[in-house]
Amino acid sequence: MLKASIASVLALAAVVSVSGCSDKPQEAAKTDAAPAAADAAAMPANHPPARPAGEIDLAGVAKAEGGKTVAEVFAEKDALAGQKVAVRGKVVKTNAGIMGKDWVHVRDGSGTDGTNDLTVTTTMNPLPQIGDTVLVTGTAVTNKDFGMGYQYPVLVEDAEVKIEISAAK
Repeated sequence: MLKASIASVLALAAVVSVSGCSDKPQEAAKTDAAPAAADAAAMPANHPPARPAGEIDLAGVAKAEGGKTVAEVFAEKDALAGQKVAVRGKVVKTNAGIMGKDWVHVRDGSGTDGTNDLTVTTTMNPLPQIGDTVLVTGTAVTNKDFGMGYQYPVLVEDAEVKIEISAAK
């Protein structure tokens, strides 16, 4: 039984290491990865980054009525833990079907590196497109560690994501 468990863990580790999201060699990924304390909001080196802020115009994104800005969610994360929050922003990245959830990254122009990109989990179908303005409503969760370097100082889980303005023309 123990041998089967160890073999399963080793097989899973091998699959994860070769199925990364990047073409970077594994050694380069290790040297590029910043410690969680230096940039707690950063994704692992083998995960594709969100679009650079300059590629998506964040001007004019208004704070949700009764809601928070992305920077406020980070600044008030401990007080918001377990609470419903609403945030308006533009979608800068999506990942579908990871660990049974869809992942959306939103920015509103507030915050700085490490506090300007809010990660949201949802089961919305279809996912919003990059550049869409969305209203996110969900539960703030802090210090979430999914393992394999996926650590989040704050994220919004099981969110309703409402597309307010579509980027598609």
